[in-house]
Amino acid sequence: MSGLDLVIAGGTVVTAADSYAADIGIKNGRIAQIGHELSGAERIDATGLLVLPGGIDAHVHLDQPTSDGTTMADGFVSGTRSAAAGGNTTVLPFALQIRGQSLRACVEEYHQKAEGHCHTDVSFHLIVTDPTPQVLGQELPALVRDGYTSFKVFMTYDDLVLNDAQILDVFEVARRERALVMVHAEGHDAIRHLTRRLEAEGHTAPYYHGQAHAQIAEREATHRAISHAQLIDVPVVIVHVSGRDPMEQIQWARARGMKVHAETCPQYIALTADDLRGLNMDFDGAKYVCSPPPRDADSQAAIWQGLRDGTFDIFSSDHCPFRIDGTGKDTPSARSSFKYVPNGIPGVETRLPILFSEGVGKGRISLQRFVALTATNPARLYGLYPQKGSIAIGADADLALWDPTLTRPIRQAQLNHNCDYTPYEGMEITGWPVRTLLRGLTIAQDGAPVGDPTGGHLSRGTSGAFV
Repeated sequence: MSGLDLVIAGGTVVTAADSYAADIGIKNGRIAQIGHELSGAERIDATGLLVLPGGIDAHVHLDQPTSDGTTMADGFVSGTRSAAAGGNTTVLPFALQIRGQSLRACVEEYHQKAEGHCHTDVSFHLIVTDPTPQVLGQELPALVRDGYTSFKVFMTYDDLVLNDAQILDVFEVARRERALVMVHAEGHDAIRHLTRRLEAEGHTAPYYHGQAHAQIAEREATHRAISHAQLIDVPVVIVHVSGRDPMEQIQWARARGMKVHAETCPQYIALTADDLRGLNMDFDGAKYVCSPPPRDADSQAAIWQGLRDGTFDIFSSDHCPFRIDGTGKDTPSARSSFKYVPNGIPGVETRLPILFSEGVGKGRISLQRFVALTATNPARLYGLYPQKGSIAIGADADLALWDPTLTRPIRQAQLNHNCDYTPYEGMEITGWPVRTLLRGLTIAQDGAPVGDPTGGHLSRGTSGAFV
């Protein structure tokens, strides 16, 4: 084909199904040709590199308000530039409904925050915290039809939790409108009970966050969410699964033909509960506070097995960044008890390198499985495929060029987020993205963002879970 704008030449193309040597020809932001000895107006030499679909991080929190007034570290500029530097071309942040707020007004507010500020493409999930008759009967159905085809419900957190009746009501709307529900599955009452008991015993250090958010509470809530989904007959995604117990509930459901999908995250393969101890049961452990928390070595082994055997459909970051200084995790109330430490850790930039190095590099998963977990499956599950998540004629030219031999440690000083630490400091990584292209335009190179924000918002179709 003549008139190509750009050719990615000499690399090894990797998809969720195959890998092969080929050039990729790009025209008008889309993949126009895949072949050999292609020529175009510009050429990028990818000799010795892997050419992968750009990563899709399907679970990130950006510029999100908190009930205690704590400031989230990343807005859309810093969050998406960090994502781009880490090999991602699309991220799916949340539009969080504040109780009493119109869901439509919430979405408009997030669009105002994001417009003109995104280095990657974005597409919003909704978070439903106030399922009023107006929201369920009018706003949510209308938003689904406008392309917001997934939304999240919480089974814990005082300001977010829905009771069982409300969850069932939301599931009914999802089934009728063919929308996908994401579930944060932790048992609220169990966590509150354990928290009160630990505090009464004087156990208030960040380490005890992991004790309060016990895996039993995650297992119970996962089973309850699955039971509600079975009752309504609607697909669900159990997000940020942390260990063996909730995995077994998901496997039980799938063995009975239920459409239950699952996500896990870097913290569950790279961190353990011991990290929450800090240097000596001190406040340094607050850097690792997230929900669900990292578990033990057995849980890590179970997560790896689930990544291999298909229990997990997607691997997301759950990027939820708070600085460790006085505007974030380190406040007087947080030092008084773990229950006041903001839940969340940064990870959008390090998600792909950690899974590549620990998974592909150490022989735990194949390159094809890596692509499926981080790009193709998220695109299918969240209604973006085949425009995103694949290397195919007609798809957006969203590509990440990887050097599989490049070895260096993760260093906070080299990251592009606005957080003041990384929980993975010093972790040795082999295999890094060295160039990221969004619709054929380089948006990051050698670990640094390139150019002004050019990303836009994506309207999504029906989830592949309904096929």
